[in-house]
Amino acid sequence: MSLYKEWLKLQEKQTDKTFPDFWDKYCDAEKKIYTEVLKAPGTPVEGTFAELASKYDIDPVLFMGFLDGINTSLEVEIENLDAIEDETPLSLKVDVPKLYFNMQAADAEHLYTLPEWDNLLTDEEREEIVKEYKRSRTIRVEKKPGRNDPCPCGSGKKYKRCCGKAV
Repeated sequence: MSLYKEWLKLQEKQTDKTFPDFWDKYCDAEKKIYTEVLKAPGTPVEGTFAELASKYDIDPVLFMGFLDGINTSLEVEIENLDAIEDETPLSLKVDVPKLYFNMQAADAEHLYTLPEWDNLLTDEEREEIVKEYKRSRTIRVEKKPGRNDPCPCGSGKKYKRCCGKAV
């Protein structure tokens, strides 16, 4: 079984009772890795999968979870997470604004409040990313015509006597 499938299986098998401990363990490991990665964001994190998991002192399956989470925030995404093995070479270069945006989307307060962000993005940049995230979540619903409004089909009739008749 691939490491990626093991990661997915590990998540699936969590119960209401085991999930809090699993999540705490994962979040602690994730914070540790991001703290290191954010210290030198322009420098790619490079090595084999096994070397990087060892460098960050993290269980390989949890490290795969980290890769799954950061993948969409990389300048060049990993094409096939399922194909990663211990000796797979990795080069992870983070797109900093995209990472901050994705942390907002994941509601990962434990990550987007890390002090390392202070040296990477100004308060104004962070505020703009948060605004952009909130805008991306806004759903605009088109106003439906009222019974006595002109029909949107352009017939010139009232909505209730045209397309609204069938409704």
